[in-house]
Amino acid sequence: MMPGPFLVIGSNSFSGAHFIRYLRDRGHDSVGVSRSDEPNPAFLPYRWVPGPGRFAFHAIDLNTQLDELMIIIRESRPAYIVNFAAQGMVAESWQTPEDWYQTNVVGQVKLHDRLRKIDFLKKYVHVTTPEVYGNTDGWIQESLSFAPSTPYAVSRAACDLHLMSFFKAYHFPVCFTRAANVYGPGQQLYRIIPRAMLCARSGQKLQLHGGGQSVRSFIHMQDVADATFRIAVDGEVGETYHISNDESISIRQVVENIAALTSTPFTDLAVVSEDRLGKDQAYLLDSQKLRRELGWLPEIGLEQGLRETLGWVDSNLKALMTAPQAYIHKR
Repeated sequence: MMPGPFLVIGSNSFSGAHFIRYLRDRGHDSVGVSRSDEPNPAFLPYRWVPGPGRFAFHAIDLNTQLDELMIIIRESRPAYIVNFAAQGMVAESWQTPEDWYQTNVVGQVKLHDRLRKIDFLKKYVHVTTPEVYGNTDGWIQESLSFAPSTPYAVSRAACDLHLMSFFKAYHFPVCFTRAANVYGPGQQLYRIIPRAMLCARSGQKLQLHGGGQSVRSFIHMQDVADATFRIAVDGEVGETYHISNDESISIRQVVENIAALTSTPFTDLAVVSEDRLGKDQAYLLDSQKLRRELGWLPEIGLEQGLRETLGWVDSNLKALMTAPQAYIHKR
């Protein structure tokens, strides 16, 4: 039996747009909402080769248009809601932390209090972040205690705790996902992998914060989309699932790989700069729970994923050269 319709909040985001593409490719109908109009199609994977699933988009700001969003929800009656929407960016959250708390906590709490009163919702997937764990050592499991160290991380942890209180009090059907260092074609240009590739193609210098010594486990967005779908349909309510590859690599090594892939000397591509305030040195997520319970496995290795992403950069180079390359804050 095909699962019921999906509503995707934050459908213009990198992760949200890829998840819409995943749904459309497999014939699932979906409704997407984001607070801005759809961007350049180069950043919307579901517009590249539309699949058989039907899709409708609405520009809705969760902070100011909750009533309008609830009308859409009642009309479309989604069985599954997947929420990718959040005010992101760690370093910038120090500048105006109130914006992060408004979007990631207050706006979300208001939404969840409305959602708990509808009777057709089977699952609510809250896409959160390993930033809630703070700085960690080794491969960590979902049971690790929170120790957020930035306004962004504190805001996400607060919302996670709020949702757990709703699960315990109302049996609100929430599942949590945490993925780290997601990448792939269509990603915003301020992220490390597309940014490095664009710098290599344009002759710009990449700022390598702290020399790129931080260790990460990169995972392709296509694998994340598959995991998110499995969690939405078959995940256990009240549970958290890590979505991660099992191979670690330093950010410097990733940039070195991109330099080799683009035939660019590393010293021409990158320059070392100071580290960001509050940046955690490692995110290594143990994803055995997801693999064991839902049969998920990542399929795209880093080498293949980097080549796919570079192919996207080269195919859209003209549009990317004129697109914003820095994060633009929106309240």
